[in-house]
Amino acid sequence: MASSLVQHAPLLLALLESDNAVNDFEERLVECAQQAERQVNSSHFGNRSPTRAECGEEVEVDGCAKPITRAMLLGQQKHVLALQCAQEVLEQLWPAPFSLEQRFRYYRNAQVVETVSRAEEERLVALGCTRELWRTIKPDIVLHADRSSLRSSALTLDFKFPCPDTNEPRWTLYGENSAYFGENQGEIYKAALGGKALLISPQAGIVP
Repeated sequence: MASSLVQHAPLLLALLESDNAVNDFEERLVECAQQAERQVNSSHFGNRSPTRAECGEEVEVDGCAKPITRAMLLGQQKHVLALQCAQEVLEQLWPAPFSLEQRFRYYRNAQVVETVSRAEEERLVALGCTRELWRTIKPDIVLHADRSSLRSSALTLDFKFPCPDTNEPRWTLYGENSAYFGENQGEIYKAALGGKALLISPQAGIVP
């Protein structure tokens, strides 16, 4: 049976050159998610996963006075570890350029995509609860076909860590403070960057 990546993003077969290479690539990325899940859960809960009630607890408030749940906090910690692992996998196995947590500004009506530099992103975030980032997207992983396509995607991937782990992984819906209100990340990633957008989760693997 073909891997999820071959089924949903057949372009990868041309770039990685064989089914075995694509399968290995997929397995390694899923292992990154599973490893991050185990490590963070273990540090907080020992040999178990958090319960639904624990996931829903409000544990902090962010700088914009919005509550942060335990699920969000655990997800942030797991993302850090998963992306560190993914960078190693990509450096070893991906034959073309890639971007990790690159922020893009997407003007949908004009169909224009701009990259936002790290310095510019830090400046905007430091301004606090600003709308300057409202037209931007920030995928976890963007795989490019070659160096001429750094504003487009061969495949876009986002790690998702459902809490509790019995929940299905799903794309985040953009809220009313976003230029993309009512749509989900996957739809906007595909519209902006062109490539297929897929999720990576510890339980489900790689899924649409």
